[in-house]
Formats: sequence, C-alpha cells, structure tokens
Amino acid sequence: MSKSATDYSPIMNTYNRLPLSIQKGKGAYVWSDKNEAYLDFTSGIATCNLGHCPPEVQKALEKQLSNLWHTSNLYHVPKQEELASLLVEKSCFDQAFFCNSGAEANEAAIKLVRAIANKKHKKQASIVTFQQSFHGRTLATVAATGQEKIKAGFEPMLEGFIHLSYNDYQSLQTISELEPTAVMLELLQGEGGVVPTDPDWVKELSAICKENGILLVIDEVQTGMGRTGSLFLYEQYHLEPDIMTLAKGLGSGFPIGAMLAKEEVSAAFQPGMHGSTFGGNPLACTAGIETLNIISEENFLKNVAEQSKFLHSQLETLLDDFSFIKEIRGKGMLIGLEINGNAMDIVNMALEQNLLLLSAGPNVVRLLPPLTISQEEVVSFIQTFTKVLQQYREEEHG
Repeated sequence: MSKSATDYSPIMNTYNRLPLSIQKGKGAYVWSDKNEAYLDFTSGIATCNLGHCPPEVQKALEKQLSNLWHTSNLYHVPKQEELASLLVEKSCFDQAFFCNSGAEANEAAIKLVRAIANKKHKKQASIVTFQQSFHGRTLATVAATGQEKIKAGFEPMLEGFIHLSYNDYQSLQTISELEPTAVMLELLQGEGGVVPTDPDWVKELSAICKENGILLVIDEVQTGMGRTGSLFLYEQYHLEPDIMTLAKGLGSGFPIGAMLAKEEVSAAFQPGMHGSTFGGNPLACTAGIETLNIISEENFLKNVAEQSKFLHSQLETLLDDFSFIKEIRGKGMLIGLEINGNAMDIVNMALEQNLLLLSAGPNVVRLLPPLTISQEEVVSFIQTFTKVLQQYREEEHG
C-alpha cells in the first residue's frame, strides 16, 4: 500500500473506530478535537471508574513522577508492597502479582493453575470456562474465552480448556464428573452480553469445587473496583475464590493488572516462573493505591449503590415507551439493555447526540458510567438517551 493513499494509517487495522477523536476528559465528560463535549457512559470500558483525570489520583501521580518512574522487579518496590497490602486487607486473598492488563492477569492465573497441576497433581491442567465468556486477547486467554469469533484466525488453540454452558445445571454435573484443575468464570459476563450469574447455580458450583479440590478462579477485570456496587462482585455472591484477577478500574485509566490468590495456591509460583518488566511499577501502583483508597472511603460505595438504583429505575421507565427493549439487566454501574435489533445502530445514533455508549454482542447496549456520576448527570443521560431511542424507533421500527 502506498503511504500517500488517502486511507493509509500508520496504526494497524485492529479496531472498528468510531468517528471521534478525544482530546480531553474530566469527570463524566470528554471533549473532541473540535472542543465538543460528550457525556461518557463507557468509562474507557469500565476503566475510568472515578471519572476522567480524578484530581486525587492526578496529584499522587504528579508527585511520583518527580521521584521515580521505573526500576524493575529485581528490587523491592515499596509502592507495590503498599498496594498489595491494601488489596489483601480488603479481600479474602493473601498475596498479589502485578502486571499491566486484564489479559495478563488472567494469563498469570492460568499459569498458576498449570503450575499447581504439575507440582501437586503431577498431571496436565484442565480448566473449565463458560460459553460467551471473555478473558482476554493473548493466545492462552483467547483459548479460555468462550466465543468463537474471538478465536477465529488464531487456530490451533492452546489445549486444556473445556467450555460449558453458563448458568446451566447440567454443566455442574459435567464438572463433577471431569474434576478439572480449576473453574474460571466471570460472575457478570460483560463482553458476553451483560449476563449475571445465577446465585443458586454459582453457590452449587462453589460447593462442587470445594468438595473436589477444584480451584475457583473469578475474573473481576470488568466487575471489580466498585463497578457493581461492592468493591468486588464475589462479595455479593458470598463466595471465597482461590484466585481473582483485576485490571481496568484498578488504576483509574493507568495500565495495571493484578492476580490475587490464597497463600496455599500462590506458593506454586517460585522465583523465575513468571514475571513482568513493567508489572507493578511505581507509577502504576501509585494510581492503584490512590484509586483503591478513594473507592474504600466511607460512603463511596453507598453513593454508587444509590446512584445506580436511581439509574436503573429511570431506565425501567423506558420499557413501556420502547417495546424493542427486551430486558434491562446487570449490577451497579454495569448495565445491559437487550434490544430487538442491532445495538451498534443505537451506539452510533447516541454518538450523534454527544453521548458515548458501548455494545456487548450484537443486540445489547452496554452502559458503563463512572462511579462518580451525579444524579443530575443521570437525568441528562436519560433525556439524551430517550431522544436516541425515539430516533431508533422511527428509523428501524417505523
């Protein structure tokens, strides 16, 4: 291709980008290169949980920038120790491993499960995951993902994964018979259509894992850090997983991932078995510490619960007027609207109204507002979203 061609870009063609260039962000709003304001109900795909450029995180990062950016994991990193201590204190886990993304956190979890299988059971690991799940874009996490469209073009897949039906009781029987090394799941499938786990089903799943010595790995890359109304979603299901993965909201937009595990599980990792050059560097951990401290403040999650309840109630009022909305589901500030039609049509129409939305599969519109959203901003969203739905009804449903 000639570099002078009008459609040439130095960026590889891996994204279907919307026609918007974002130059600035603050709170629940972003601004384009034309200085137009957009209400952002994507939060960088559940990443900017405190809104764009939260001042406390920015201040902490500016201070760290003047001290130290990077050393390596050949030395002790005090900020890493501090963040790990906070995460352990606020969860049921004992130790943390830091990396740069959700895919890397899940990759680390998969490697840890394999290390346990080889060391403890003297056999190759098998991991059960579920259809419509999403665990990342590395070769291992693609193999773990239960969506064929994610795998297409990257065959052959890494072996050792068994995909079963989500929220299906027959799957539980299969797990009991197979006795895999681990079960890995999202308690609320985000990319798979915003589908919550059935509480009774996952309770039985957890019991099967305990009875058979099967590790329970919970992927909280999208649901963690207050997104669903509690610090971690597993708390709402009264579970105690063996391993949990985090990323996205942990750093308020600064790249960081984490895998947390019980001590008897993490002991399978020894020096030299896994690592990351940038994982847990001082800047990333500074962002994580400040973000976690803010979300852990008294009344923060209470306010998230109140505002999400208000948002859900306002969305419910739309059902009578727009019959093409089949269902509203989700938890906290992770919401999906299943529609009769193409979700991207609504996403594109919303963009024209200066509102940023996401899809989750072909027919689910996904809402991911910042956890700091105000009631006034929710009202503004509902007003604009109603106009979008009216336009969609006129153009698509007559």
